[in-house]
Amino acid sequence: MNDYHYPLEVFWDEGSHAFICIAPDLPGCSAIGDSPQEAVQEMEIAMRLWLDAAQSMGRPLPVARLRIAA
Repeated sequence: MNDYHYPLEVFWDEGSHAFICIAPDLPGCSAIGDSPQEAVQEMEIAMRLWLDAAQSMGRPLPVARLRIAA
């Protein structure tokens, strides 16, 4: 794993009746949980797998972009 820190977004999805966590800088990387905390914990695993796959395919890792919440 690398030392990048990617911003996360967590939101409630009525259709899934669960919390969804996404990392906007990692396209397609998301996780789901019964609580915001569980979604983030699952996202840590998903991010590790996403980054490992990108590295194994020789793709450059995305630069984490700073986002300021309004």
